[in-house]
Amino acid sequence: MQRILVTGATGYIGGRLVPRLIEAGYSVRCLARDPDRLAGRSWRDQVEVAAGDVLDSRTLPDAVRGIDAAYYLIHGMAGGRDFAARDLRAAAQFGEAARAAGVRRIIYLGGLGDPAQELSHHLRSRHETGDALREAGVPVTEFRAGVIVGSGSLSFEMIRYLTERIPVMICPRWVFTKTQPIAIRNVLEYLLAALCVPESAGRTIEIGGADVIDYGAMMRIYAEERGLRRRLLPVPVLTPRLSSYWVHLVTPIPAAIAQPLIQGLRNECIVRDRSARDLFPEIAPMTYRSAVRLAIARLDGGEIETAWSDALASSLGDRRPVTLSTQEGMIIERRRIETRAEPAALFGAFSALGGARGWLKWNWAWRARGALDRLLGGVGMRRGRRHPTELNPGDAVDFWRVEAVERGRLVRFRAEMKVPGRAWLQFEAHPRAGGGSTLVQTAFFAPKGLSGLAYWYALYPIHALIFRDMIRAIADEAAREG
Repeated sequence: MQRILVTGATGYIGGRLVPRLIEAGYSVRCLARDPDRLAGRSWRDQVEVAAGDVLDSRTLPDAVRGIDAAYYLIHGMAGGRDFAARDLRAAAQFGEAARAAGVRRIIYLGGLGDPAQELSHHLRSRHETGDALREAGVPVTEFRAGVIVGSGSLSFEMIRYLTERIPVMICPRWVFTKTQPIAIRNVLEYLLAALCVPESAGRTIEIGGADVIDYGAMMRIYAEERGLRRRLLPVPVLTPRLSSYWVHLVTPIPAAIAQPLIQGLRNECIVRDRSARDLFPEIAPMTYRSAVRLAIARLDGGEIETAWSDALASSLGDRRPVTLSTQEGMIIERRRIETRAEPAALFGAFSALGGARGWLKWNWAWRARGALDRLLGGVGMRRGRRHPTELNPGDAVDFWRVEAVERGRLVRFRAEMKVPGRAWLQFEAHPRAGGGSTLVQTAFFAPKGLSGLAYWYALYPIHALIFRDMIRAIADEAAREG
């Protein structure tokens, strides 16, 4: 059995690749600066985790020891202006450690772009990172991709947020740059298949979807699939700096990340050779519209696995009791509270919410929301619940539907009231070393357009009070019952 190392396992690509490697029968080790960030992954108990940092060469020998092939899925663009220098140093150190340990192959995901052209700082850095990995002498399979279409991918999320939130978009020239977006499903197929195609070692392989389109068309198609009416108004001048400030203002993506990203959007990112088709003939690239439909279906279906990890830089061990963030297209409000109650008692407390028992706090507000929902033609609060304490997936609980139950650990409800978007409420019970538990309460909201955003932020002051009091009441009740 091949032993595979995955760096960047807490990230968007790595977090989706790991379970596919496990399913394919590989023995997987994950490299993470903070192993606790993998605690919520369903596959955590099926992998080995090595604590380490590619910027700290002392931590790498143990991580790569005994490894046959390694995935390098690390990108430091979020780390500030000197991200390129750090990326080069990290890649060089990782390549040296891999060579010393006898790793036979490194598989790297970089960025599309014609190296003969004047590439942006971001895209040039992606190519140079691949060169730095190769310098150590380990054969590298370098995949180069453009926009990856899937909820949570940075480039696609920027397009998604802009389209969702702005009915009339003022479009600079980069909006009409040609690109070849690729579905996350296809990216993962290529990454996985490379292990079984030895001819891909030592190759740079450009991958893309079935369509060559511009970013304006990407926005229009996304709007069509979401049922939104959007207009694009081209303007002759709008610098990447000004565009990044606009993105910073209307999306959760900060200007420091948006600016190098937008600079890269000025370069055409199109597949120029057919090596991917020759090496992997069984992979059929999807159209952009099909990829968007899959991403929207995943969001609408509540398949939010990659949004469960914290958006905080928790490699520093930062665990704020309340965080409000946006990830995977979701607005996320997460609260934590520690209690002496055991996980079983916490599970019993939050799995008995709703119905005749109510929601422990602010029951009048829950009833008022149910009454309003009935007036709007929704289900309201009249459905109650099937059993006073037991829950199964598919059960109705007031104006919620039980979406997931993990006995003794987790319950997730999906909202069925009338809202301009999709909403979930999730409770988790995690054991603590030395006894007791941590209760994690998370509200997810995927707004649809401006009305969805207005709904969330208009009601957030009262929601914050309800969520605050509810998590405390659950912890108190569990402690009493326990």
